[in-house]
Amino acid sequence: MLDLIEAGRKVADVAHDLGLSDQTIYSWRRQDRIDRGLESGLTSAEKAELTAAKKRIAELESELAVHRRATELLKEAVRPKARYAAIAAMTEEGLPAQLACRVLGVSESGFYAWRSRSPSARSIRHAWLTDLITEIHQNSQGRYGARRVHAELRLGRGIQVGHGAVEMLMRRARLVGAMGRPRWKRTKPDEIAKDLVKRDFTAAGPNRKWLTDITEHRTREGQVYCAVVLDVYSRRVVGWSIDSSPTAALVTNALGMAIDNRAPQSGTIIHSDQGVQYGSWAFTKRAKDSGLVPSMGSVGDCYDNAMMESFWSRMQVELLDRHRWRTRVELANAIFEYLEIWHNRQRRHSSLGWLSPVEYEKATIVA
Repeated sequence: MLDLIEAGRKVADVAHDLGLSDQTIYSWRRQDRIDRGLESGLTSAEKAELTAAKKRIAELESELAVHRRATELLKEAVRPKARYAAIAAMTEEGLPAQLACRVLGVSESGFYAWRSRSPSARSIRHAWLTDLITEIHQNSQGRYGARRVHAELRLGRGIQVGHGAVEMLMRRARLVGAMGRPRWKRTKPDEIAKDLVKRDFTAAGPNRKWLTDITEHRTREGQVYCAVVLDVYSRRVVGWSIDSSPTAALVTNALGMAIDNRAPQSGTIIHSDQGVQYGSWAFTKRAKDSGLVPSMGSVGDCYDNAMMESFWSRMQVELLDRHRWRTRVELANAIFEYLEIWHNRQRRHSSLGWLSPVEYEKATIVA
């Protein structure tokens, strides 16, 4: 178009042919002369840079407004002394301390005084407690929450510390215990024995009431089934059995282990749900031959064996659901460690005064 005008065509004729105004063509021709250095003014490249610079300035102004507002909110939420740590981090990154202090609304002299001041006794104690709490949490394989960590500090380590302080330090260290909800299972109807427990999960001494049940968990090889016998008095696992199928032999072996370990007197109640394994001839005969009295909860009511369901729930959260198990042997070994070492000898139970089952029996049973 401009070549046509340079060749002698009139601006009006070119504008008419292209459907443009004369002023538009005159502006283009002038800009072309500026770009070629024939006239003074801003070139097209300079105008593009100026437009981009104005856009970037507008963006920076918006970001600056956000930062200013965020700083105001930070000042309202965080005490001045607590801002010193942020200023120290900025100075380590090479930012000027004077500017950082002014932006965060603290005095520069106060910051330097804070940085040169030795740690307070409280901060030293908190650091020491945090190390102990982390150690206890790791020893429990991440299972303990604040209550059991507090119990271990107070009873296991003899350290006087408040429960609130433990919660605060665990929150700061981002330490949490294993959490979850029970998953109840319904049983099949089979009226064999009466409910002699009636949801009274207390006992005056050991070997008065036993509870038993089965759980299952998957591995890459297939399912693993575990039957457990639990003493109501101390919550101690007194018998257990592991197999690849939920047969009557599974529950009978667990009961046989409990009988061999505890040698109960005649009249001990063995309470279960109404699963077919517990109504089998082998299980019933093994119980009655040893003087045990079978007891069963009502059909499909998990609350009739609530203590046992609670035990499975904790085992599910603290062990089974925390890994993907490759083989049955791997899971069986982990279950053995959990039952015999962790649950019976190490895990602190709130219902036992924060003692383990073995410690509780030693403390309460008079020889």
